Amino acid sequence: PAMLFVQVTTLLAYGCPLQAIVAAFDLDERTVADGQRMAGHHCQAVHMELVQHQQMELQHVQADEIKVKSQFGPVWMAMAIMVSTRLWLGGVISEKRDMQLIQALVAQVRLMALCRPLLFAVDGLASYIKAVQQSFRSPLHTGKQGRPRLIAWPNIVLVQLLKRRQQRKLTIERRIVQGSQALVQRLLRTSRGGNEINTAYIERLNAIFRQRLSCLARRSRALTRTPDSLIAGLYLVGTVYNFCTWHESVRLPLYVGHRGRVSWVKRTPAIAAALTDHRWTVAELLMFNVPTTYHPPQRRSRPKKIFCQCGLT
Repeated sequence: PAMLFVQVTTLLAYGCPLQAIVAAFDLDERTVADGQRMAGHHCQAVHMELVQHQQMELQHVQADEIKVKSQFGPVWMAMAIMVSTRLWLGGVISEKRDMQLIQALVAQVRLMALCRPLLFAVDGLASYIKAVQQSFRSPLHTGKQGRPRLIAWPNIVLVQLLKRRQQRKLTIERRIVQGSQALVQRLLRTSRGGNEINTAYIERLNAIFRQRLSCLARRSRALTRTPDSLIAGLYLVGTVYNFCTWHESVRLPLYVGHRGRVSWVKRTPAIAAALTDHRWTVAELLMFNVPTTYHPPQRRSRPKKIFCQCGLT
C-alpha cells in the first residue's frame, strides 16, 4: 500500500535500522531493500531536476570525503554543501579517493554556480586545487576556427584547512591557495560561514549522513552490498534533508508587536535556496512527477534521392 511505502521510506530516510522495520511491519528484508532502492532512484531524479539543473549564487561551498565500508571493499563518497542555505549540493561515489572522484564532484558544483564571487573551502587534499582551477573556466568565443580559449572565472577563492596531529596535539593551518584575504572575509560574512576559514558545515552534514546511513558509521558491522544501494541511500537521505527537514540555522526572525517579540519562521534548505515555497512531506516527495526529456524518433527510412539538373543521381 502507498501509505505503508511512505512510512517505511520515512523511517529509512531518518536512519531507522532495516531489521527494526522488518520486525515492526512484518516485511521481508529484500522487499524493504527494493523499496529503498526505488525511492532513492526517484529522489535522485528529483535532485537532478530541482537542484542540479538550477543556477544559483553559491557564495560559499564546502566539500569533504567519507570512507564507506562495503562487501566489495572500501568506497569513497565525496559531498558538497552550500553554506549560506545549508543546501546539500550532491555527492559522488568512487572506489578510490583519486582525481576522478574530486573532478566529478567539482563538476556538479560548477553546473549549479553562477559566475559570481565564490569561496571554495576544502581539506588538505591537493586534488581539489587542480579540479577547481580546471572546472571553473568558460570558453572565449572570438569567431575564429578551432577550439576556443578557456578563461578562468574571476573572484574564485580557494582555501584549505590542514589538520595535523603530532604527539597527541592537533594543529590547524588555514591556507589561502587562491584569492585575497579581503575577499575571503567578505564571502565568509555574507554567507554566514563563521569568522575564519573552516569546514565545520560539511562536517556537520557528514555527521547527519553517518547517523542516517548505517554503512557510514565509523564503528559498526553494517556494510553496503552494492554501489547501487549506496547511491540510492545517499540521494534518499540528501533529498529528504533538503526538502523535508526544518533547519534551525536558516530560520528567519519575525518581530511581532510593539515590544519587539521574536517569532521564528522555520525554513528548510530548499526554502532558503528559493527552490520551493513550503516544506515537503515525504509523500509529496515520492509522488513528485519528474518531467521526462522528449527525444524525437529517429528516421530509419532510406534517404530520398536527390536529382541534379542533368538527371543524374
